[in-house]
Amino acid sequence: MVVIRMARGGSKKRPFYSIVATDSRDRRDGRFIERVGFYNPVANEGEEGLRIAIDRLEYWKGVGAQMSPAVARLAKQYAGKVTAAV
Repeated sequence: MVVIRMARGGSKKRPFYSIVATDSRDRRDGRFIERVGFYNPVANEGEEGLRIAIDRLEYWKGVGAQMSPAVARLAKQYAGKVTAAV
C-alpha cells in the first residue's frame, strides 16, 4: 500500500522533513516513490517552512494512497494558508 508520510532529514537538533509518497513497507527515511513537499519546523522568519504540491497530493490520494495523521494536519494547514494568500 502506498502511504504519504514524512521522511526525516537534517542534522541533530535541526530536523527537516520531506513529505514523500512511499510503500508502507519501506523504512521511514528509505526509498520513496515521489517527494511531494517539505516541512521545516525550525524555519527562521522569512524562510519558507512548509510547501506541498497539492496537485500531486491529490493524485496520490486519488490512486488510493493513505496519508499519515501528521501529513493530513500539515496539508490542511497549507491549504488554508494558500487560499488565504490568494
